[in-house]
Amino acid sequence: MNDSSTLFIHLSKTLSQIIVGQPDLVRDLMVALLSGGHVILEGVPGTGKTLTVKALAQLLQADFRRIQLTPDVLPSDILGTNIFDFNTRNFTLKPGPVFTQILLADEINRTPPKTQAALLEAMEEQQVTLDGESMPLPDLFWVIATQNSLEFEGTYPLPEAQLDRFLFKLIVDYPDATAERQMLLNAQAGQQTKRLDLKNLKPIATVEQILAARRAIRSIEISEPLLDYLLALVHKTRQHPDLALGASPRSAVAWLQASKAHAWLNDRSFVTPDDVKAIAPPLLRHRLILRPEAQLDGLKTDNVIASLLNQVPVPR
Repeated sequence: MNDSSTLFIHLSKTLSQIIVGQPDLVRDLMVALLSGGHVILEGVPGTGKTLTVKALAQLLQADFRRIQLTPDVLPSDILGTNIFDFNTRNFTLKPGPVFTQILLADEINRTPPKTQAALLEAMEEQQVTLDGESMPLPDLFWVIATQNSLEFEGTYPLPEAQLDRFLFKLIVDYPDATAERQMLLNAQAGQQTKRLDLKNLKPIATVEQILAARRAIRSIEISEPLLDYLLALVHKTRQHPDLALGASPRSAVAWLQASKAHAWLNDRSFVTPDDVKAIAPPLLRHRLILRPEAQLDGLKTDNVIASLLNQVPVPR
């Protein structure tokens, strides 16, 4: 195993010691970080979504900002604004929290669509336009948004155009009984997750190491039959009878990059079908839209993804 992948395995293990009982969540966050893809964390209140991001931010030696999104948050509260200085008679930029390396958009579905849309350009083009002037964001610009399940009161569903800009949608579910018991033991031993900043977590990876790993992942190979397999899966989503909207071309490119990152984390220089399959649920679940009749039948998006993986033959 190379030194770089060992570093991120160590990062995963350290995060797993804090976020107990969520190994798949930790793995997918590592894949997203190495792919440069933004992430949605969805779950009911109290499952540790914000804690997960705060812990990961402390383990990365990167600038971190958090914005708590509410119905009265304005786009300028995220992007910033130009303020007139009466002394100099000039406008000066007061940058918003988007000008950072890791941005936690907490409870993104509690803010109206106009404010949600403020992140569109930043997430896709890594720049912000204010008063006609485009300003670049840092090389490492990573958005992690948390949201409560849409059936809860006071939430606004994200539009499809914005959902497609997120690489993964990760479901933060309740931990199993063993993991939850360990959480209680940790609390009994004095671990205070609400005051995580006092635990003096030492950074494990720097921004330079993250960017270097991303460059290394570009050299991971994928065979043409496997590339055709990935494309067949994408095209199958557009023909599935239970789906009103399938995967976009953007999602196909994202799937390729994330598959490479998954292979790299497993210390392989090439992509396998297992890499493609492993990241299918988090990559597709927020991009596929079920037909109304399928929803009435109680079908879930993850059920459709599982059937897609069974229907398309794996190349040998």
